Amino acid sequence: MRAIVSAAVGVGRFFYRFIVGDDWTVALVIVLGLAATGLLVGQGIQAWWLVPLLAIAMTGVSLFRSTKTVRGS
Repeated sequence: MRAIVSAAVGVGRFFYRFIVGDDWTVALVIVLGLAATGLLVGQGIQAWWLVPLLAIAMTGVSLFRSTKTVRGS
């Protein structure tokens, strides 16, 4: 039983680090974008473009923040 719990905890930590990573705000925006896309599609509005747009924008924001931190130190 201990091995199963240990494996489950390990998988949970892996997915947390993989999805959230260093910048939790990017993960949050993407999750909110997925939810908004689902709501819009449920209303009959084509919103396939929303998540890719947010991913590109948040990549830029994340890169800007990381380079600002490196330059500032």
